[in-house]
Amino acid sequence: MAHRIQFSRTGGPEVLEWVEQDVPAPGPGEVRIRTAAIGLNFIDTYHRSGLYPVPLPSGLGMESAGVVTDVGAGVTGFAPGDRVASFGPAIGAYATERNLPADSLFRLPDAIDDETAAAVLLKGFTAEFLVERAAKVQPGWTVLVHAAAGGVGQLLVQWLHHLGATVVATVGTEEKAARAQAAGAAHVLLSRRDDIAARTREITGGAGVQAVFDGVGAATWPASLAATARRGLILSYGNASGPVEGVALGTLNQHGSLFVTRPKLFDYYVTPEERAAGSARVFELVASGVLRPEIGQRFALQDAAEAHRRLEAGQTEGSTILLP
Repeated sequence: MAHRIQFSRTGGPEVLEWVEQDVPAPGPGEVRIRTAAIGLNFIDTYHRSGLYPVPLPSGLGMESAGVVTDVGAGVTGFAPGDRVASFGPAIGAYATERNLPADSLFRLPDAIDDETAAAVLLKGFTAEFLVERAAKVQPGWTVLVHAAAGGVGQLLVQWLHHLGATVVATVGTEEKAARAQAAGAAHVLLSRRDDIAARTREITGGAGVQAVFDGVGAATWPASLAATARRGLILSYGNASGPVEGVALGTLNQHGSLFVTRPKLFDYYVTPEERAAGSARVFELVASGVLRPEIGQRFALQDAAEAHRRLEAGQTEGSTILLP
């Protein structure tokens, strides 16, 4: 019998339940997947808490890797035995088996194992569109990356360093500082000790950074504003500390005619061409060793609630995966 994690009411990790489910034969255009590894992402906590509302009861999770076990009518691109992965948009990756639309799947190269795929897919695609298509980072830029020891943060630092940018990173602890440096950060600041904006200005000779990658949200928004160079760009892509609210456009004027975007991954992976190009770029950089996704912790799928507690308490490093 297949199982999944679901929740019938929003709230803390305690609302997550381990339940049996009957997975029917795949319908037209669908494939059935046996899950091998699941990626834990902050967006999972947003769905669970109600910050991003979903119809209830609901499954959880967007990112997983596994093996095709059956295909529905009309599916020609996949066959039983194929190794595949998905990062959504369908929610429900916290499951031992499930059906998915064939057009939401990516075939995995032999060089990328299941755990690496689950650790890098959504996070790697996020880094790709943020760095190369949203910010269009150029060699020689100086950029600020918040939460640089996290799953997305480490990949951002590695990617930006590879492009020739100078990375100023923020982390919560000395141990995480070492991880950010190993990823390629030129300067590492401790968010609980340093005045982030003042130190960033000092590092840049008063100019500020051309781009800020901010997945933290409310807690880092003031520092992001104050650290950005004239006509610079803030990419606010996450809400780990809560959403940024009440932003007045005049604030952007006062801080130097700044640009701000609140981007969404699925607006950058819309067409088949975008999906193919973005995934090829990520897989290329993983295979070449430029991107080195670190799996900091593994949990059994049944222990998803504890994984959520650790993630929200800032007690994880690198990527976290769940194993059925």
